[in-house]
Amino acid sequence: MSKPTVVIGFLGTQLDSGMGRRRWEKWRPSVSLCRFDDFMPARVELLVDQRKHAVLALQVVADMRQSSPSTQVQLHDFSAADPWDFQQMYACMFDFVRAYEFDTETNDYLINITTGTHVAQICWFLLTEARFAPARLMQLGPPRNQSAGDPGSFSIIDLDLARYDAIATRFAKERTESTSALKSGIPTRNAAFNQMISQIEQIAIKSRAPILLMGPTGAGKSMLAKNLFALKKVRQDLRGRMVEVNCATLRGDSASSALFGHVRGAFTGAQSERSGYLKSADAGLLFLDEIGELGLDEQALLLRAIEEKRFAPMGSDTDISSNFQLIAGTNIDLAVAMGKGRFREDLFARLNLWTFDLPSLKQRFEDIAPNLDYELERFARQNDQRVTFNTQARERYLNFAASPNALWLGNFRDLSASVTRMATLSEAGRINTEGVNREIGTLERLWSRHDARTVKTENDLLAQILPEPVRANLDRFDEAQLRDVLTVCGQSSSLSDAGRALFQSSRSKKTSSNDADRLKKYLARFGLQFVDIKALMQQRPAA
Repeated sequence: MSKPTVVIGFLGTQLDSGMGRRRWEKWRPSVSLCRFDDFMPARVELLVDQRKHAVLALQVVADMRQSSPSTQVQLHDFSAADPWDFQQMYACMFDFVRAYEFDTETNDYLINITTGTHVAQICWFLLTEARFAPARLMQLGPPRNQSAGDPGSFSIIDLDLARYDAIATRFAKERTESTSALKSGIPTRNAAFNQMISQIEQIAIKSRAPILLMGPTGAGKSMLAKNLFALKKVRQDLRGRMVEVNCATLRGDSASSALFGHVRGAFTGAQSERSGYLKSADAGLLFLDEIGELGLDEQALLLRAIEEKRFAPMGSDTDISSNFQLIAGTNIDLAVAMGKGRFREDLFARLNLWTFDLPSLKQRFEDIAPNLDYELERFARQNDQRVTFNTQARERYLNFAASPNALWLGNFRDLSASVTRMATLSEAGRINTEGVNREIGTLERLWSRHDARTVKTENDLLAQILPEPVRANLDRFDEAQLRDVLTVCGQSSSLSDAGRALFQSSRSKKTSSNDADRLKKYLARFGLQFVDIKALMQQRPAA
């Protein structure tokens, strides 16, 4: 047995008006509530400013009771200084629903949005959608011929959108399209990866909190960040642009300037001001890749910028603002770096709300085939040349790709480069078995060289203390000089000791008075400190 229905709504000061016998020839929505053959409310609650509309209210109530003697009609005195002011109206209506005793166990509730100002209709929707008013919405419509006394029509609007098949289907389609966009349109098959992307899609829509993407080099952190930005841009969640920064390239004094900007004269050589990456990302997205390589001082400044959306450029006492969405990427374990004192605990706590670990290619062997097709499509777009595998060649390549011999050290970057080489060297747009065998040999040679470099790197102090992007930008002269400086630092008991050994000639000529300070400034150019060098030397096994 259905529960009694209670209808709540405003008295229509215009729509419900009318006096004399001819009022019955006019469509009056509140009165019509009591005149439907297939719907009869047990109770109607009418909100009205009784100081202004008492006479009209009494007439409408009398007509409703005449139309349906079994329906109870109750008036509620309601007034807002300006019924067209959204803030005032919402506050008054919110107070009403909070004070009203909804008994959902006993009654069903409908909110009649036909009467009242447009502002009131919007407020009813918001209050009902947020479940402050546990009810469904009701909309009445006038008859074609009002003079016939027809009560018109009514419809019930349930805000549980899952009940509307067409809407639910559309939402499901949009979600599928969104998750596909995050995967660059690749029909990935790895269940764990697909589940992670689905969760990221929900977070991207609902939250602007920082997102931390962890995973090995080449796992797709940068591509995912770009796809997230594109998704939020389409949904108009972001108005600004995407700014991508590799933190491993930010070393020494230039790091703060690059991130936070500087004013003119902030330091030697600062002849003009610089806005910095954070300001450039205002209203947009800031992707800080390899955030684990950021210096501790910059980490502290970044934390404040994330929490307060404000920071001071170098050399300035005045804060500037930048409201950006942050995505951070790293291929190191920040929890381990935090334990070693190389990453701030408070910054890690701020970033660790939404953390996702992107799997390597070797953890997603079932996704090699769809990524292979994606890379061929990308090659076709970039080179205006479509290249395909023959059946045997494709099978040969996929078997190798999933074998223990395929190391995929660079993950999807290795796969992309591999496809580019095969497509470029293919004859007549067809990759054959011979081309695949040649590429397999190329990959095995590249990976074997990497293994050899890894053995050499393990004994190279410079390689251990400087990130690869920084080393790649060093001239051979600077590399040789820095390697010698690091060796001396590792053999010295203090910064002063190392300074005396390195600048012995200068000391004898008395051209430098402070060897320790001179060495400290030299190391700072590369973002290095003497204590870090000593700590690393102590961890290395004896030769």
